[in-house]
Amino acid sequence: MSTLSRPGVPVGGFKTVGQVHATNDLVFGRTHNAMSVAVELLTTHTPGAPVVDDAGQFIGFVSEFDILRALSAEKDLNQLTAGDVMGQDRVAVTDETSIEDALKLMDEKRLLNLPVQRNGKVAHSITRHDILRAWIGLGIDIENPAM
Repeated sequence: MSTLSRPGVPVGGFKTVGQVHATNDLVFGRTHNAMSVAVELLTTHTPGAPVVDDAGQFIGFVSEFDILRALSAEKDLNQLTAGDVMGQDRVAVTDETSIEDALKLMDEKRLLNLPVQRNGKVAHSITRHDILRAWIGLGIDIENPAM
């Protein structure tokens, strides 16, 4: 693995998802209005986010593609919820998942980001961007020089 040597980066680079500073903490509730989901995804430049039930359990994932599918079917997003439009595949990783395994999973399933679960609940999502940054040994400070 080729990495940069920088302060705050472990020798040999980051190894697990739990070591990576994730940049996507967006999570939607099942009853979240689909139009507001679409607006949130657009304003945060996020391709998708996990959906949780009232107990915070991971039940699915809503992506821009899911929103586009609903629009293509001429559905009114104002009348739908995140639960109505989400994909029900519950693909997720944990903090202990290796960065390499997370990358393989994203590649095989054609995912742009992966929910990270802790104690059965979604903590955040890890994106391709997060993995690339970690893999080459850059911390979050690459995006925010003030850090």
